[in-house]
Amino acid sequence: MNTVETNKEGNIGTVEETAVKTQLSGSQAVLEALLAENVDTVFGYPGGAIMPIYDALYDYNDKLKHILVRHEQGGIHAAQGYARTSGRAGVVFATSGPGATNLVTGLADAMIDSNPIVCITGQVFAHLLGTDAFQETDVINITTPVTKWNYQITDATEIPEMLAKAFYIARSGRPGPVLIDITKNAQIQLFDYLGYKPCHHIRSYRPRPVVRTEYIKQAADLINKAKRPFILFGQGVILGKAEKEFQAFIEKTGIPSAWTVMGLSALNTDHPLNVGMLGMHGNYAPNVMTNDCDVLIAIGMRFDDRVTGRLDKYAKQAKIIHMDVDPAEIDKNVKADVPVWGDCKETLPLLTELVEKKTHTEWLNKFRELEKEEIKEVINEELNPSTDTMTMGEVIKTLNELTGGDAVIVTDVGQHQMVACRYAKFNQSKSNVTSGGLGTMGFGLPAAIGAWYGAPERTVVAIIGDGGFQMTLQEMGTIMQFGAKVKILILNNEFLGMVRQWQQLFNDKRYSFVNITSPDFVAVAKGYYIDGQRISERSQLKSALKTMLDHDGSYLLEVMVGKENNVFPMVAQGSSVSEIRLK
Repeated sequence: MNTVETNKEGNIGTVEETAVKTQLSGSQAVLEALLAENVDTVFGYPGGAIMPIYDALYDYNDKLKHILVRHEQGGIHAAQGYARTSGRAGVVFATSGPGATNLVTGLADAMIDSNPIVCITGQVFAHLLGTDAFQETDVINITTPVTKWNYQITDATEIPEMLAKAFYIARSGRPGPVLIDITKNAQIQLFDYLGYKPCHHIRSYRPRPVVRTEYIKQAADLINKAKRPFILFGQGVILGKAEKEFQAFIEKTGIPSAWTVMGLSALNTDHPLNVGMLGMHGNYAPNVMTNDCDVLIAIGMRFDDRVTGRLDKYAKQAKIIHMDVDPAEIDKNVKADVPVWGDCKETLPLLTELVEKKTHTEWLNKFRELEKEEIKEVINEELNPSTDTMTMGEVIKTLNELTGGDAVIVTDVGQHQMVACRYAKFNQSKSNVTSGGLGTMGFGLPAAIGAWYGAPERTVVAIIGDGGFQMTLQEMGTIMQFGAKVKILILNNEFLGMVRQWQQLFNDKRYSFVNITSPDFVAVAKGYYIDGQRISERSQLKSALKTMLDHDGSYLLEVMVGKENNVFPMVAQGSSVSEIRLK
């Protein structure tokens, strides 16, 4: 490092290593790293082993917003929601022992759903490691399977470099969670701080692969010759910020396109080439047509079992083109005839240049014919029920009418999640926030809080079941203290609905421990100074939803829906996607 110095004669020269050496503690260095990475919000919970960082944070209150959650799992789910709506890395603080282990579920969720998260945990003093000290756990080995990378710091001088690596790894390539564990002595230690350099390269880590043009040409050749091509798109389109490139590709090729749960909102739900949702509770046409297409183009999706059903009967008639940034996903579940390894923001324009402009009108009409069948057999009754009890679908339909497809919808896990994903309308990307791969009940409320901080200018609606809400309802305390304007919509069927549905269909209605009793949710919310109401009549629905959306601040609306309504269509486990049931 050189500095400029003027000598007695007035000449300018350089002096080696004469920069002013700033003395910082490890804790201050952590916070300087966050500022250098343009972090504006941290979700966390203090404790003994991370107390030095929190002490330093006292002097950074004007630069960093810290949201005190009510449980560390709530903190990491909030960071996930923040990452999903903002497109930035979510940041979490937690202490050692139970604080760190409470992050594990969220780490696993973020890992499988590719959420960029940086977790910073406190740890006992270095000299106590391995002694079973108070609140000591081996957080590195515990979290290795559920992080993209983790590292333990025992010397403060490592902090700038390791945090730079952490942010780079979390955000680059296929995003994911990282965890940095910092011993208490390293947090306290003073050292000569020489600044922070963001990381842009790590030897042997290749997050942005070199695109092989021969595979692009092979893919284009297959697409140009195809009579019945079909596109499956996932969250990779959103993570790659390639929504415009994707839309240009499908509009030039005229190929019907279906989305995974995680890919929802990458393409407007009303786009004429959007043919619906894939998977176990997806739409009828895209599931059936998977086994009728001649070329299957998978973009930024990983062929999850909930999408493929029985693998030995999955798209065996089709040539497979798999486009993904993660080479581990290619050929993992479904063998690709043409593997296109690369960032879809780069690969899609290359492919679009080579494909011919087509319409595939006759093929697309086959999807629309099957869609009419689903509307007749399933959708009409779900959205316009003839029964006295309300359905989840009609609640979502009415919500669509009031939001115009502009809201961020955050769902928990269960029947309400599948119904919301099936029927919610979206006009812009980064609008659907859900726990896809792990299916974490309790995700919805804290993720909605984080989603609001990631996009405070947007309306954020958390759609949650009565079971999942009770897992993390304490995070209403976070809303109470910090004022996140989250609209909480509880769809209460007085059951653990998805498990009940399976027990009805596959276990002869042997309803084993799925009947769940709930408190007065409106009264609980009022205890947290959150306004709300409960409705059970269809005549109340629209006005109640409008009251919720118009309310200046958070609001809880509990809607009582049919107790034994089921989500259809459905691909039973062990079945082919073409064996999807309409009822």
